[in-house]
Amino acid sequence: MSEGESRKDEKKRMLELLNNYPLWASLTALTLAQFLKVPWNYTITRRWDWNWLFNTGGMPSGHTAAVTSLATAIGIWEGFGSPLFAITTILALIVMYDATGVRRHAGMQAQVLNQLAEDFAVMLSEIRHIKEKNPQETRVKLKEILGHQPIEVFMGAWFGIAIALLMFWLWV
Repeated sequence: MSEGESRKDEKKRMLELLNNYPLWASLTALTLAQFLKVPWNYTITRRWDWNWLFNTGGMPSGHTAAVTSLATAIGIWEGFGSPLFAITTILALIVMYDATGVRRHAGMQAQVLNQLAEDFAVMLSEIRHIKEKNPQETRVKLKEILGHQPIEVFMGAWFGIAIALLMFWLWV
């Protein structure tokens, strides 16, 4: 293969990547869902917290938006009877189950462990009669928001489907 043919193949692969509607629909859904967490959190706390761009948990579920958008886009692009649609749908169901199940319960356990650690630090401080300004400064707090409430996953799923449909309309 000549150098010119090799460059043409490379450009072709790059164009295929740029024209991959399911990939871009999924990445767009994930990105927009993460951005939506910031104003949503603001409406609840009246504080702008830009850390929500990178946090797990919260409304809507970015993971769910990504996988439902991917499954919807694959269904539209390849057909709803295709094996690829079946694979992405099962993947989406597993991610949604994990978000509301395992990860949510891990977050709840983190809350309990953080409270136990805080209570233990206070108890040690009282036992030793040590006056500390903040006993929490000596420990690392576990991340408590890991999973999602079912409504957050539900909204993430609908958001992902809507993004896939909108992007298809714009793509074609």
